[in-house]
Amino acid sequence: MAHTVAAAPATAAAQRTEWWRSSVIYQIYPRSFADSSGSGVGDLGGITQRLESLKDLGVDAIWLSPFYRSPQKDAGYDVSDFRDVDPLFGTLADFDAMVARAHELGLRVIADIVPNHSSDQHEWFQAALAAGPGSQERERYIFRDGKGEHGELPPNNWESVFGGPMWTRVTEPDGTPGQWYLHIFDSSQPDFNWELEEVRAEFDDILRFWLDRGVDGFRVDVAHGLIKAEGLPDFVQDDDEASMGGGAATQSPYWAQDGVHEVWRRWRTVVDEYEGERILAAEAWVYPLDFMANWVRPDEMHQTFNFGYMEAHWDATELREVVDDSIATFGAVGAPSTWVLSNHDMIRHATRLALGKDTPQGHGIGPASPGLPDVEEGIRRARAASLFMLSLPGGAYLYQGEELGLPEAIDIPDDARQDPTWFRTEGERYGRDGCRVPLPWEADAPAFGFSPSGDAWLPQPAVYGTLARDAQAGVEGSTLEMYRAALRLRHEHGLGTGTGTVTWEEAPEGVLMHRVGDVRVIANVSGDPVPVEDDVLVSSAPLVDGALEADATVWVRVRG
Repeated sequence: MAHTVAAAPATAAAQRTEWWRSSVIYQIYPRSFADSSGSGVGDLGGITQRLESLKDLGVDAIWLSPFYRSPQKDAGYDVSDFRDVDPLFGTLADFDAMVARAHELGLRVIADIVPNHSSDQHEWFQAALAAGPGSQERERYIFRDGKGEHGELPPNNWESVFGGPMWTRVTEPDGTPGQWYLHIFDSSQPDFNWELEEVRAEFDDILRFWLDRGVDGFRVDVAHGLIKAEGLPDFVQDDDEASMGGGAATQSPYWAQDGVHEVWRRWRTVVDEYEGERILAAEAWVYPLDFMANWVRPDEMHQTFNFGYMEAHWDATELREVVDDSIATFGAVGAPSTWVLSNHDMIRHATRLALGKDTPQGHGIGPASPGLPDVEEGIRRARAASLFMLSLPGGAYLYQGEELGLPEAIDIPDDARQDPTWFRTEGERYGRDGCRVPLPWEADAPAFGFSPSGDAWLPQPAVYGTLARDAQAGVEGSTLEMYRAALRLRHEHGLGTGTGTVTWEEAPEGVLMHRVGDVRVIANVSGDPVPVEDDVLVSSAPLVDGALEADATVWVRVRG
């Protein structure tokens, strides 16, 4: 007997007209995508040169992680000028050329925006240091007097996402020890004071600057941050929670405060001024799903990454529950679910799904981590998980390199690591370098085609030679060709659009089965082999004696 989980009635009609409801968006991490200059760091020119490969892959849009002017203390998430391109990546003219070429190819462009904080090299923060306590310049950030007899203790006990205190003390203009400033992340990333109208107006203008240059929307970094609880009360986050997690039950005073929704309603008004359905996509690490859905109410964000789905284990019961909950919960506020398996902050799912244990966001893995994964099991599960995800109604995000089956780079030498987490925790956490290693394009080229000089800002594992794009292109059964086929079929059969529903069919234990139109999707997560009698459209693994084995997904055309 089939069981249907449906979204709100309005969603199905909206899906037919609004591109973002069923789009597949490809995340580009610019410094690791393609290097056109030979510097060893990816750039905008490299992105422009490789855009046709993304059109060929079959995605609808690209999202670029930060490319703004920055000292690069946190790979560009420490912005010193929100209205310029960092010379590391090129120029504003290079950005304009990239957007123009993307639009020629029918690809939309989403820019990352980082509103929670700036770099300590931003002109506003430098002015705040020079102006001293009580000044309007310091009001733009969160400065406080310290505790203790001489203000030698931080204002509260908050711990940074990257480890260590969330406060740093400054030296005042007269040379004396002075106030402390708040930074949720690294000390080089002071938090803005979003209670101040000047800050809000500044970002209205920044949004319009990039919208005027043709961007189709923004992925909003730390969209559950910005607002801090009144009085900045002490708080200790549980060690086993994700470093950026905000829950409805045990509410952190610096995550998911109600006041943040005023900001997003204001931003929605700005993007709605522009033609072409410009969008806002939230990075909101909040739980449970019905709490996360507050970020995508009709007058706020268009999408939010479904981190509940991303962090689900490879378990049929858990996957079905999160799919049902997601469609019902997001549908209740008129939004699509937006599915995702990997990004620049998480262990790549070709490795993560074989770990058999929780892997909190931002912690990473390395050679000394316990329980390192089985490589073959990881890629087998990753292919199956990706094919299942791409069959679901709603939007989907792909992270660069997952279409090649790239695993997490585990054996990065300690002296090559660059993530602030590695340094601030004194090597206790490996951080995110392993998912940020530059891509392999050509198996026999210098740096596997990433850079003409052969340089790469993080070392590439030798296995990248076998996973390079040219080594997989046209090869039947390769991960690249599986993704290309799935994206083509998803469009042709309307899997992402569907009717905003998932119609589950009866299936053996450990197996998920649902149908969209004339396509039946069978995901054998952990069950016995499942006989497949219909015509195979695409499969994550070959059938064995006409049956789909565990850790595999298949799409078939239903006869009749």
